[in-house]
Amino acid sequence: MENNQNNNNVNELDENQLMKVRREKLDKLRAEGKDPYKITKFNRTHTSKEIKDNYEELEGKDVTIAGRIMAKRIMGKASFCHIQDSEGKIQSYVSINDLGEESYKSFKEDDIGDIIGITGFVFKTKTGEISIHAKELTLLSKSLRPLPEKFHGLKDTDLRYRQRYVDLIVNPEVKDTFIKRTEIIKEMRRILDEKKFTEVETPILNTIPGGAAARPFITHHNSLDIDMYLRIATELYLKRLIIGGFDRVYEIGRIFRNEGMDIKHNPEFTTIELYQSYANLEDMMDLTEELVSKIAEKVLGTTKITYQGTEIDLTPSWRRVTMIDAVKEVTGVDFNSITTDEEAMEAAKKAGVPVDPIKNTRGDIIAAFFDEKVEETLIQPTFVYEYPIENSPLAKKLDNDERMTQRFELFIGGREYANAFSELNDPIDQYERFLAQVKQREAGDDEANMMDTDFINALEYGMPPTGGMGMGVDRLVMLLTDAASIRDVLLFPTMKPLN
Repeated sequence: MENNQNNNNVNELDENQLMKVRREKLDKLRAEGKDPYKITKFNRTHTSKEIKDNYEELEGKDVTIAGRIMAKRIMGKASFCHIQDSEGKIQSYVSINDLGEESYKSFKEDDIGDIIGITGFVFKTKTGEISIHAKELTLLSKSLRPLPEKFHGLKDTDLRYRQRYVDLIVNPEVKDTFIKRTEIIKEMRRILDEKKFTEVETPILNTIPGGAAARPFITHHNSLDIDMYLRIATELYLKRLIIGGFDRVYEIGRIFRNEGMDIKHNPEFTTIELYQSYANLEDMMDLTEELVSKIAEKVLGTTKITYQGTEIDLTPSWRRVTMIDAVKEVTGVDFNSITTDEEAMEAAKKAGVPVDPIKNTRGDIIAAFFDEKVEETLIQPTFVYEYPIENSPLAKKLDNDERMTQRFELFIGGREYANAFSELNDPIDQYERFLAQVKQREAGDDEANMMDTDFINALEYGMPPTGGMGMGVDRLVMLLTDAASIRDVLLFPTMKPLN
């Protein structure tokens, strides 16, 4: 432990010394009237990728690029450097004969991490590397803090997440994940827009946190002098729009839940929720399947992927199974023949399934069996439908069994990706469900829904039969980029402050 501390102190001293040297270089530049921070614009003609992709057309022609110095090799009166821009790296040949003595001396003073502009002609070196023969160099920004060493840099994932800006510089492949994230969301929008869905925005600050079973973040509005909640779902506002006459709506946006953190959960995350009038649960299954498979095909070029070493086939059609049947397949326990809470509790004891003292009805125990024994076994895409009414306060009941609801969740690789209902549009039933949730809350369940009288009021005006679906965008990005943790697909994940 002592040796590690000593090494850390040495590294800090080294970095402080290097920063001191770089500050002195900046002071010298400013004294010479060459302050790089005063430059407001630089006209580039090409990116590194454009030059490489169009070499035959650009060979021998002048181009102007800009980027960060990632490597330098000084060889007397001629040198090489590698410049990294938003699309990759490219080499530049720099010589005293082309730049002149003063400019070449300035270039030799430039540091790894500095941002420069280069004008010169395109050529290939003797080894065949596409490069730029520099005629003019401009220092555009001074890097006062040295980048981590190539092999001893940001391997600490915690530090990478805290300093994503350095992570993106040193590990440019990280950027590919976030480019794919953008492509995934673009394709999601394109598909829904083609189906005549309307993208909308609903409030993030809510007076009642509703639409999900989750603990909210609480804040205070000074002017109104009321507590408010960061939204835990977009559902209830989107359904108000269906009531108001929108036929098909969706929202892609940030959700906030004051809960635990792990590789699947971050306190703020992105979801898409969509609602379609005159549609039901099966329509939502078809739409969810289409969305995920088409996005995979567009972004990856295939529906057959590998996630963390496991092959997954996203090609339609996906398996569909009831929750009770899924539990029976894995555990042998058939809840179709278990009718009372007492029988369910006995089955849980025999199977070693823990039961929450507050959530101990037959329906609660079916859900507990599924969570404990079944979910992790669902590797290939599977729609699990017909959920207990206890954990589905916003879904329609089954016609033939009012203890169960018209709800599904999508599971891939042992994780939940989407949640959907044939939406409950009976205001009387919805009011009674909210009352039951309020009682759960009073009994100590701080994830239970609150009473939303305005939403009941809206339902009383009449909502058409509606299908609704919510999907975790971050989890979908994890799946399609083979990312192990949600933090790998969030540019700036939530982190505990170091101080």
